Amino acid sequence: MLDCAIIGGGPAGLTAGLYATRGGLKNVTLFEMGVPGGQITKSSEIENYPGFFDSSKTGLDFMDTWQKQCFNFGLKHEMKKVESIQKTEGHFTITLEGGETVEAMTAIVCTGAVPRRAGFKGEDEFYGRGVSTCATCDGFFYKEKPVTVLGGGDTALEEAFFLSNICSDVYVVHRRDEFRAAPPTLDRAMRKENIHLITDSVIEEAVGGAMGLSGIDIKNIKTDEITHMDNTGLFVFVGQDVKNDVLKDDNGEFICKMSDLGQVVVDLNMNTSVPGLFVAGDLRINAPKQVVSAAGDGSIAALQVISYIQEQQ
Repeated sequence: MLDCAIIGGGPAGLTAGLYATRGGLKNVTLFEMGVPGGQITKSSEIENYPGFFDSSKTGLDFMDTWQKQCFNFGLKHEMKKVESIQKTEGHFTITLEGGETVEAMTAIVCTGAVPRRAGFKGEDEFYGRGVSTCATCDGFFYKEKPVTVLGGGDTALEEAFFLSNICSDVYVVHRRDEFRAAPPTLDRAMRKENIHLITDSVIEEAVGGAMGLSGIDIKNIKTDEITHMDNTGLFVFVGQDVKNDVLKDDNGEFICKMSDLGQVVVDLNMNTSVPGLFVAGDLRINAPKQVVSAAGDGSIAALQVISYIQEQQ
């Protein structure tokens, strides 16, 4: 039986593996279908991780050393898909693709969430090269430059407000004539002089070249008029897909307490409502969606696993 099964190999999962193995657990396996690293491996530059400031290094370069460090302390990696996790008779049964099962005393789930794509032409082509889903991560690259935000909810307007303190102008494009954001959030955005709201409109196409995004075409859905705007930053906030399927039982019900948005409810120690089950990273409620925060979550979860196992013994 495993001491701990870690599901998901991003910054939270890898850090959990590092702290669990270095903390003395001998039987720890990380289940991740691909190469561990998470979404940050798709980033072309990283400037906001403490102690890491090298514009020539990509997200893939950044995470490569994490893998080596974790595996050096004995973390095992199984390139297998986890279908579900259930608690039975005081431990957890991890069901893998194909029906294979693995038993574990504890589990840390770090499967995360992925930003939803809007589906406009050029979105995938320029993702990471001008198209972003994280203002905190990438806003600084557009200091004193105009940028566009796509979306009409709280996240879109909150991120637009954040960007307005960095960028010269922020154009918020929303397909409806009214925003879904809470009234105080909308009011704050409307009062900011360099935030400009563009309603009844969608992004028709992101355009650019080898150097990345150079501009966008905005289409008014009522008149079909297309306006080209030159700018090098487009931030897309049209929702997130929380990767929580592994926490569903055979009846499709979640095995632990969840929020209305499908995120796992945890306390400050990453405890879920199920003893011995911990969640770290973007899968949890109120996650900042930053690498440094996910890593912190992973370390907390692993330390709690060690304490939990010691208490059981």
